[in-house]
Amino acid sequence: MTGRVAQSRSALIMARRETRWPVFAVLFGLAWLLVAGQLLAQYWAMTAVTLPDADDAMRLVELRQFLSGGFASWFDLHEPRLGMPAGYDTHWSRLVDAGLAGLFLLFRVVADAATAERLMIAAWPLLWLVPAIGAAAAIAWRLAGREAAIIVLLLAVFSGPGIQQFRPGRIDHHNVQIALALVVVAAAVWSDRVRWCAAAAGALTALALAIGFEGLPFLALCGAVVAARFAINGNGRDELRDYGLALAAGAFCVFLLSVPPSRWTQPACDTIAINSTAALMIAGLGLALAASLHAARARLRRLAAIAAPGILAVMVFVMLDPRCLGGHYALVDPAVRPIWLDHVSETQPLTDLFRQGAATALAIAAFPLAALIAALMLMREKNFYREFGPLVAAAALLMALAYMIAAARGSSYAIWLGMPFVAAALWRLFTATKLDNLALRFAAALLVTPTAVTLGAITLASAAGQPELANLYPPERAGCIAKLNYRALAALPAGRMAINDLEWAPYALAWTPHSVLAAPYHRLSVSIVLSHRIFAAPPDTARRLAAQAGVTYIALCGQRGTAGLSGPEREASLLVSLQSGRAPGWLQPALERTEGFQVWRVDR
Repeated sequence: MTGRVAQSRSALIMARRETRWPVFAVLFGLAWLLVAGQLLAQYWAMTAVTLPDADDAMRLVELRQFLSGGFASWFDLHEPRLGMPAGYDTHWSRLVDAGLAGLFLLFRVVADAATAERLMIAAWPLLWLVPAIGAAAAIAWRLAGREAAIIVLLLAVFSGPGIQQFRPGRIDHHNVQIALALVVVAAAVWSDRVRWCAAAAGALTALALAIGFEGLPFLALCGAVVAARFAINGNGRDELRDYGLALAAGAFCVFLLSVPPSRWTQPACDTIAINSTAALMIAGLGLALAASLHAARARLRRLAAIAAPGILAVMVFVMLDPRCLGGHYALVDPAVRPIWLDHVSETQPLTDLFRQGAATALAIAAFPLAALIAALMLMREKNFYREFGPLVAAAALLMALAYMIAAARGSSYAIWLGMPFVAAALWRLFTATKLDNLALRFAAALLVTPTAVTLGAITLASAAGQPELANLYPPERAGCIAKLNYRALAALPAGRMAINDLEWAPYALAWTPHSVLAAPYHRLSVSIVLSHRIFAAPPDTARRLAAQAGVTYIALCGQRGTAGLSGPEREASLLVSLQSGRAPGWLQPALERTEGFQVWRVDR
């Protein structure tokens, strides 16, 4: 009888395990549908009107060029209509273009080109929510089990600030980088339990770096912790070997896919190139070799074995181009910083935002700070901080917080990496208080969602008299990026435009046949400086500069364009003359003013 009872219990346990994943998969799919549904309801209409950001417009320009040229243009990332004197070579990855192109061609089967493009613009970012939500849930599962992962699904449904990079229209690359970084962290968190996760972390690290370097801190952290686990106690030899081999193989593959043979020997600071690829391959192969040869050695020997390839990789990277130690903006002309780069909101430190609008800065930091409190609560548990997975997740959260403080765009990473800790702490609270009522659990979880915490922080800060950052975007921006307002510009004979605000330039490329002198991209330093000088100089000097740049049209929308000028310099500038209705004689009105835009033809 006892044996039968034991068999029945074993069968029941097996049945529960077998039903865990199907049930969770249904909940996961429901959560994604709810998030996608709310984003579509909020932003679908806008996909017919504009694109959220200049980068999205520039990606659309690049994609159209790729579709028109086919795979023969895979390595041709030259945009002849942007910059001077010979156009612009973008550093963005063609891998994103390939995904977008595949989605467009799929929709093209059932819709005309314009509708297919709009469907692509709406669907692409929503698809990247799948790995983002899945990675956050996987981390929570490792921290506190399946129930915590289910709570993450609820947090994701009400994660307003965290899903802004995934709203319809965001086709640039930020959502891809966020999702890949989250998946790499999740793979590293599980690498001590599931062996293939280490190889996945290595391969996806290479893929993420091929897309861009934004998530580099998290990718480097994951490699470091996998190596440290082996160095400290000798565990994870196979995992480290798999990670190293996958990293090296992945780096080699993405290099071949991303870099044309004509540039194989040219280093770069802002994209995958020979210097970064060589460093990744040396590090990956060196770690794999260290894991294979030094598993039974003393701890000090293991530490030296994994440190050596890291040091060698850094040395090779520096030797190939020492300037890249300054980061991916290392080659930017210093003159560009005061007139453009220093004013990009997403790269500003959180401390600067606090000075400009404390309520807005508190709203950005509120949920990540709540996640930090939750992590500290969990770390009080004896076994929690002794386990590899939770320590990796905590280190990633701390890095995200540091990233957010250094640059406001890091808040997206901090929100997503904070969700597992909030979910795990909440589940611990439920079990400690024996709260079994599902309605009460649901209500408690709603109170700590990113949406609720952010709104609460704004309300409290505003009640305390703290200002909000009202001018994060200028009020005229909506008119300056509306597709309808570019129709009159598109009807003009094609020419080169100098536009007072760099942000509008990619929209002009996307919706008109014109070329533009400059746009908000750091490889365009010469063009950016020249465009700024045209609008900042007195009219007579501006005429000479416009002729030098081969400008056909001067376009004006909004008030920005004279950053870095003193009061008297600004008053004497061409921009102020045009805004005041005092156009010089060498500029002739090219069209009647539309909502937002004024355009003058240069009389040569």
